[in-house]
Amino acid sequence: MTYRTTRRTFLTTTTAIAAGSLLPRRSFAGLSIEKFRTAHVGVGGMGGSDLNSIASHSSVEVAAICDVDANTLAAIQKKFPAAKAFKDFREMISSMEDKIDGVVVSTPDHTHAPAAITAMNAGKPVYCQKPLTHEVFEARQMRRLAEQKRLATQMGVQIHSHAVYRRAVQMIQSGVIGKVSEVHAWSNKNWGYDGGAFGNVQEPPQHLDWNRWLGTAPERPFVPKVYHPGNWRKIVDFGTGTLGDMGVHIFDTPYAALELTAPLSAKTICREPNNIGHPEKNIVEYEFPGTQHTTDTMLWKWYDGAFAPPQPADVGLSQETKLPGQGSLFIGEGGQMLLPHIGEAVLFPQVKFADYQRPNVAQNDHYHQWIEACMGNGRTSASFSYGGPLTEALLLGVVANRFPNETLNWDAENLTVTNLKEANDLLRRDYRSGFEVVGL
Repeated sequence: MTYRTTRRTFLTTTTAIAAGSLLPRRSFAGLSIEKFRTAHVGVGGMGGSDLNSIASHSSVEVAAICDVDANTLAAIQKKFPAAKAFKDFREMISSMEDKIDGVVVSTPDHTHAPAAITAMNAGKPVYCQKPLTHEVFEARQMRRLAEQKRLATQMGVQIHSHAVYRRAVQMIQSGVIGKVSEVHAWSNKNWGYDGGAFGNVQEPPQHLDWNRWLGTAPERPFVPKVYHPGNWRKIVDFGTGTLGDMGVHIFDTPYAALELTAPLSAKTICREPNNIGHPEKNIVEYEFPGTQHTTDTMLWKWYDGAFAPPQPADVGLSQETKLPGQGSLFIGEGGQMLLPHIGEAVLFPQVKFADYQRPNVAQNDHYHQWIEACMGNGRTSASFSYGGPLTEALLLGVVANRFPNETLNWDAENLTVTNLKEANDLLRRDYRSGFEVVGL
């Protein structure tokens, strides 16, 4: 098998086709639509949760599972004994191509794009965990390929389908607080690391295929309890920090409600880069062009770690206002809307909105929505056509973390930072030899 092509070749042969999230009901060319056969890349932690949620659909048959940790793989196979087990997603997709109908990707961030692109190259619909990718360039390529092949896709930002967030979108778009001039969003989680180089280097345990865990990323020695299974989010080679992990959840509703596109710029306040971990606390300022729901331009300010939540007075609320540890605040021309993470929106000034009737919105099953779209029943709400641009915007802030106090002016059409050329080196990276992927 070959997994390599040049980026230039791929860019010149792919074009965006609108409405790529709907797949015709009988698009599986001769395959039965009574059972939807899934293959799962990464089945530990969130991957196990994704697997259970996908498998809960009555039409799903789990056909294949893949994980680089043999212990995890064995435990899951006990629950799904009919599923064929693999430790390399490339082998799974290649050998099971005519026996699977869709692929679920639930790996660490740095393997999202390689696994998803490989699946889409094989013509398979994909459900991929958030953030969609590890790098800006990967997000653009995933969106383009999904649109080109007209595949049903869904980014795993499950709360996108939650009733409280769907209601908040309707409220903002109804104009309840008028045109929005600022959004402040925050998470008090700390997916960063401000320390030095890791010690305690050891041989990987026998049950872990460390080479395949590294995959496309630079080769690193194994250090217990640093990378696998949990702390990779903090490390620049593998994760995207608090901004990538929680920002994608908390940015999601404002991004959808305001119908935002690409930012004009991003600037971060944080420590100097150490080239090992993401900063433990950040403030990121984005400027977005206006939409029908905003003023001419719009400020978006993100706070994480010890900077979160912001002081109420600094975001236009009374100092007595208690802000949640994670959430967002819309500042409009006619009021403010506070949206706690997975909580009902609160409108300010409260006396003004005391009699406001909130829209009645049903909650959707984010996982089942993807299965139904794959089988020709409706569309997904967080397809790669949506998740790709949202992820690009988020990851521009992650890139800005490497250039504290510098404003990165962004040319989204050409995927280029126009004023700080060295920042462009962080938009994409060459994959490690042996793990190249067609289209990346």
